[in-house]
Amino acid sequence: MLEKPDPPLLYEMGPDELTTSARFGRWPKWSTMCQLRRLGFPVLNGVCVAPGDDAGLPGAVSRLAAATGANRLMVRSDGGSETRAYYRGGDSFSIDQVAEHATRLLVDHRAVLLLEPTNRFTNRLTVLLRMERDAPGEPGAFTLEALGPGFDAGDLTRGGIRPQVRISLPGVDWSRYTDPWWSDLRVSRDLSETAERQRRLDRLTRLATHIGGATAQDAERWLRNRGHTDLWTGIDPTRRLIHETPDWFAAAFRIAAAHHHRGWRCLATAASDLGQGRMVYWDVIDATHKFGTPGDAV
Repeated sequence: MLEKPDPPLLYEMGPDELTTSARFGRWPKWSTMCQLRRLGFPVLNGVCVAPGDDAGLPGAVSRLAAATGANRLMVRSDGGSETRAYYRGGDSFSIDQVAEHATRLLVDHRAVLLLEPTNRFTNRLTVLLRMERDAPGEPGAFTLEALGPGFDAGDLTRGGIRPQVRISLPGVDWSRYTDPWWSDLRVSRDLSETAERQRRLDRLTRLATHIGGATAQDAERWLRNRGHTDLWTGIDPTRRLIHETPDWFAAAFRIAAAHHHRGWRCLATAASDLGQGRMVYWDVIDATHKFGTPGDAV
């Protein structure tokens, strides 16, 4: 019997491989990462190990570590259609710990996404792009939400933390690109002292579970002891977000135009400025297929 080939690293995949993987929707996070890469958007290097391919896990870990020069790797997972209680990943582990965490996910019939590591505590900007329409061919809307330094994509996508800035553009024809007019942008922001204090509290409370702490105070102490003080810089991302809105809208239009499900109603993608001039996109969420019934999610 022929041995299964090792799963390819994302940065090793050519246009044909990316196109094929983008169309294979069993693992939406991975397939949309391949689509983003195919479209030329910056994504993290990574590899997908599917359930049943456990034998390829050690090789995937070693090849990605060698390719990135990293001594840690991020572990995410993909269950296809998820339940509301799906595994919340995104943590990075030392190389000798990756297999343990990944194997646990494979046993639960989840695909494992190994990615080059990032520091979720030092992001300069986190942005969520949302594309909406009532039906194909009908006008829709584009919304851009952002959090400044110290937050991460999960705070916007599932953490329930209110954005500091929101920019919306109504009346978008997703079938025909036109440059947005500045006068059509609707900008709302809340960086009051009360709102910022609540955001920090929500962020710290969420972080506490990732660092083994019990309270927001534990998380704050942990961050400050490691010099991660970006959460307290008070930088206002409004000016940057407004300036970059045309580029974000153009990116959203390209992503929507290339999406394999032509009947989409709501798409979203998050991007993070990791610092040192590096921006990365994460994956694309199609609200129609994001969640299934408990029996569907494996």
